[in-house]
Amino acid sequence: MNNNHTNIELLQQKVALFSDQQSYNELFLHFYPSLQQFAFSFVKSKQLSEEVVSDVFIKIWEKRKTLHNITNLKLYLFTSTRNTAINYLKKKKGEQHILAEDYWVELNSVYFDPEKLMITAEMVTRIHKAIQSLPPKCKLIFKLIKEEGLKYKEVAALLDLSVKTVENQMALALKRIGSEIGFNIKHSISTTTKPA
Repeated sequence: MNNNHTNIELLQQKVALFSDQQSYNELFLHFYPSLQQFAFSFVKSKQLSEEVVSDVFIKIWEKRKTLHNITNLKLYLFTSTRNTAINYLKKKKGEQHILAEDYWVELNSVYFDPEKLMITAEMVTRIHKAIQSLPPKCKLIFKLIKEEGLKYKEVAALLDLSVKTVENQMALALKRIGSEIGFNIKHSISTTTKPA
């Protein structure tokens, strides 16, 4: 993962400093699937979500000379995708307040690595079912943290929520998933919790 992060930074610098089209294409191919799925959670249209992500990458290319100033490209791209998707919705439906509860998320995969956990196909199905049954906001937060690797603080900023709300939603997600698969998942969020 660290090597992948270094590679992303290198590609980012090549685009910023040398307008390297090949590096830009590699960044696009690397981030496109996740960003398209994230945009879909807002706009609920495959075509529109593809357009949103394309617009984000067009803006990235247009502003490529400032790309080296971005310290967390992944978070920047997710934030840009969110903002672009919301702008599309505002244009489409007029001004409206977009709530996280309105987001729809389709999870690509279960975040558990079946080989590492040696879980059965039935268990994977149960986990996937548990994830799909999560409330929309909870599912979106779970996906961003477990599938996309964002930090709680980053997800909170991205979705305009408090870090505590993100922590609570993750605790709820893990509890529900654990309940569905028969595990008692204890998710310690805060070090200030007093022992029983």
